[in-house]
Amino acid sequence: MNEVVVTGVGVLNSLACDPDSYAAALAAGRSGVRSADVAAEARTSVGAWLDGFSVSGWAGRHLRDAPDADRLAAVSRRAALPARTAACAALAAVRHARLAAEQRGAAALIVAGNNLALEYHADVLHRFRERPGSLRPSHALTHLDTDVVGVVSEVTGIAGEGWTAGAASASGTLAVILGARMVAAGETDTCLVVAPVSELSAAELRAFHDSGAMAGSHGTDEPWQVCRPFDAQRRGFVYGQGAAAVVLESRERAERRGARRMAGIAGWGQRLDARRGTEPDPAGQAAAMRAALASAGVEPAAVDYVNAHGTGSVVGDAAEARALSDVFGPGNRPLVNSTKPLVGHCLASAGLQELVATVLQLRGGFAHPNPNLTEPIDPALALVGRTARRTSLRVALSNSVAFGGINAALVVRR
Repeated sequence: MNEVVVTGVGVLNSLACDPDSYAAALAAGRSGVRSADVAAEARTSVGAWLDGFSVSGWAGRHLRDAPDADRLAAVSRRAALPARTAACAALAAVRHARLAAEQRGAAALIVAGNNLALEYHADVLHRFRERPGSLRPSHALTHLDTDVVGVVSEVTGIAGEGWTAGAASASGTLAVILGARMVAAGETDTCLVVAPVSELSAAELRAFHDSGAMAGSHGTDEPWQVCRPFDAQRRGFVYGQGAAAVVLESRERAERRGARRMAGIAGWGQRLDARRGTEPDPAGQAAAMRAALASAGVEPAAVDYVNAHGTGSVVGDAAEARALSDVFGPGNRPLVNSTKPLVGHCLASAGLQELVATVLQLRGGFAHPNPNLTEPIDPALALVGRTARRTSLRVALSNSVAFGGINAALVVRR
């Protein structure tokens, strides 16, 4: 089996639009969660929104005098927001990895997520009911999640295998697992994994809020204080908008072309709870973590850091805390944090946002703070507090959990 390495990353969220600014924001514990004007029926007024994003604005900052800029503008012009954000993150990643045109042509592509453009769908349906003649024929293409595959493929020049991989909030992590398997098995030397913005309409925001999963604004809290993973005062997740991408290569291929190796994807695990619904199962999460550690040949005691799924959910955080205690036991205490108080819960993109955050922390020698942690729910966990921890990190675990009983984990090596 080939060793799998990360040679390039791209990121776009409420905090940052490149790896360096993302690393700085993580180390400082800055939060992109803020108040926002959303439809009253959505019942939420906080989120980590992509304010003012445009392809032209992103290209102006990152693609000056680059031949990719015109193609990006032309291809993404009429695409929905998920495809536009995916195109920018993907192009950033392949450029960061310094993939030449011929290397891009042979690479594979996996797009993480499904049901990606829900606000686009809601808007089209509303306008269609009022004025059927307003419907564009291009909706036949734009409404499909696979439009993201087409947009990213054309923008980057990637022409190997390609598809979408949906697993709700575990989509980003699952897509990396699938890409890593392909590279490890020698089915491709290079795989681009990209996770677009998951665009929710007022209906989904309302459903998440009314189900108790999503927190609204409460009392005198500032917006950035609402998301409280692993804290006794937690009350739900905060929605985030973000896209991310990583380039995975075999170590041999990366060394042959002189590529920078940012981190290694050493192992992976994915397990189901064997039941429908929203309530998480600690046993399923623990099984996924153990499978990832076993595939990497890593003992729990060797793990220095865990980027937890940690949404701030009342039930979800308690279940994950039990799973972590079960896997690592009382004597093994890796540092634990959650990136969601900083960038929100980016849903299908969450796992990839957090993988990039994990890679940046391994390289930077720090674990970012949990800025809203005041009363930890489990003192046995080595939760990072309200300030960053500067320390050497070698081996990390990144967790994702999704509705439908989907659990996934990655082992990442510096």
